Amino acid sequence: MQPEDTLKQSHEGSAALALEDGRVFKGRAAGARCRRGGEVVFNTSLTGYQEVFTDPSYAGQIVCLTYPHIGNVGANLDDEESPRPYIEALVVRDFSQVASNWRASETANAYLERYKIPVIWDIDTRALVRHLRMVGALRGVLATDGTDAEALVAEARALPSMAGQELASRVTCAKQYRWERGSIPLAASYATQSAGGEGPLWRAAAATRRAEEKPRYKVVAYDFGIKQNILRLLVDHGCDVTVVPAATAAEDVLAMKPDGVFLSNGPGDPEPVTFAVANIRKIMGRVPIFGICLGHQLCGLALGGKTFKLKFGHHGSNHPVKNLLTEKVEITAQNHGFCVDPDSLPSSDVEITHLNLNDHTNEGMRHKSLPMFSVQYHPEASPGPHDARYLFDQFTELMECHKA
Repeated sequence: MQPEDTLKQSHEGSAALALEDGRVFKGRAAGARCRRGGEVVFNTSLTGYQEVFTDPSYAGQIVCLTYPHIGNVGANLDDEESPRPYIEALVVRDFSQVASNWRASETANAYLERYKIPVIWDIDTRALVRHLRMVGALRGVLATDGTDAEALVAEARALPSMAGQELASRVTCAKQYRWERGSIPLAASYATQSAGGEGPLWRAAAATRRAEEKPRYKVVAYDFGIKQNILRLLVDHGCDVTVVPAATAAEDVLAMKPDGVFLSNGPGDPEPVTFAVANIRKIMGRVPIFGICLGHQLCGLALGGKTFKLKFGHHGSNHPVKNLLTEKVEITAQNHGFCVDPDSLPSSDVEITHLNLNDHTNEGMRHKSLPMFSVQYHPEASPGPHDARYLFDQFTELMECHKA
């Protein structure tokens, strides 16, 4: 795709964000001219807005970014965490009309417009975040098509609550596939822009990696809304990765004779994802299991625990988590609205390993006798810090110990 002339772009027209409690925020329109509804949440990341846009865990949600200036580095192929954006709509303070970065292939505005995602900007995002922190996440409708505010409030109130929604089936892959790409060297990034995501430098680096490092572990990854950097890091850690749809039967997974099973992140309420809980119970004890985010919550349910909805969720790349095994504090990337109740887990079988230092909620656990562990946050760090990448080493060590 050829970069458009960013200096000729303009954001014209008005936009409105209407919340179910009747509060309306008015601003300027960008992105697509339409209206979209969902649960309104805020993300505190300072960088990595394209990774946020393309995280499938945001399906069904309107995202407000607290960092005030968004869009200045444009959009590119390498920073996508899935083939398209999954946010319902975007709320920002200032939305740049200019993409100023050597990796950009188009502006953020053109990127979101292409995927029919509306944007409201030039609003007081601080006021919106304070409101959500006080009353909790709310259903809302964002309109750039001129719809009357009162009608938008009524539409917001008619939306389904996030609690009770099973969204993993909505975002999962249609069929299984192999993933072979590792992390992309920064030097290869520019070449990817003109080659559909696989430039000559990337291909050379990938060929070298394949020649030097033959995969040692066969991993089956359940796709509940998986991010591509998770898959890249699994490849970096010597894994031959096959991604399967969310509802794939445990028997089919075990028939592939994996060394380990990975349970991905994903959107929605974990409790309605009963098919996944049933499959996890059949896999437990057979091969090592590593779960993150929704995968962590599903592990909790499979172990007999319960989950609950957080007031406004954890969304950002700056959340402090204490590792109770090492006594170290990790700065983590998070994106979830539900949590595992640690008191509901059988203490005879499960050990809590990580604790959120903001609200003391559960951030990690491991089984005391079975090869199974999970964390609530995103160790792949897209976007975010790399403090938790040791968990991928932990997974490969667990697979090495339990190899037949």
